[in-house]
Amino acid sequence: MPVFDLAKTPLREFNAALHSVGNGDNDTAFEVLNPRGSHALAVGIDQPLSVDVRGSVGYYCAGMNDGGAVTVHGSAGPGVAENMMTGTVTIEGDASQYAGATGRGGLLVIKGNAASRCGISMKGIDIVVHGNIGHMSAFMAQSGHLVVLGDAGEALGDSLYEAKLFVRGEVKSLGADCVEKEMRPEHIEVLAGLLEKAGADAKPEEFKRYGSARTLYNFNIDNADAY
Repeated sequence: MPVFDLAKTPLREFNAALHSVGNGDNDTAFEVLNPRGSHALAVGIDQPLSVDVRGSVGYYCAGMNDGGAVTVHGSAGPGVAENMMTGTVTIEGDASQYAGATGRGGLLVIKGNAASRCGISMKGIDIVVHGNIGHMSAFMAQSGHLVVLGDAGEALGDSLYEAKLFVRGEVKSLGADCVEKEMRPEHIEVLAGLLEKAGADAKPEEFKRYGSARTLYNFNIDNADAY
């Protein structure tokens, strides 16, 4: 396993090593020491690589991930797993704002809390937060699943499209066009699978589901105040 100590090795050199891995290479598992809040760490992975980061990272860690398995043994700054395509990103601590923003696929697991705008404009990514999330989470979320074992802040799911939101705790308020919906057997099944993948100790029956009321899909003068 190649080990990169960022106290001695430039971040650019580490990221270049990830991008140079080709099909058939033996070294596909990497360990990072002393990340010291580095920004844009492990971005643009396009191979089934494994990266273990021993410490906390700055903004945009594992951005554009396409097939990698990145684990941060610490906390993450803004935009972790932004625009992720496939693979998994796991944050053992907390995540700052807009975690998983615009994510198109894959699984983002946050073992602690996530700040505001978690899952903003998500486009297919699955996000599981073991703790709480901040305000305006899932704003304009188009598809995918956001699962929250704790509480959600204000304006959850504002201007939501077809993403599915599951919250076990309290929701401070719902955003425009976001409503509570029935938990049907198919939702229980999907949620159970996501909880299992994320190693979350919770029962799907404990959650409430939220989704789009679909009143903002087309402009209607009666809903003008909601736009």
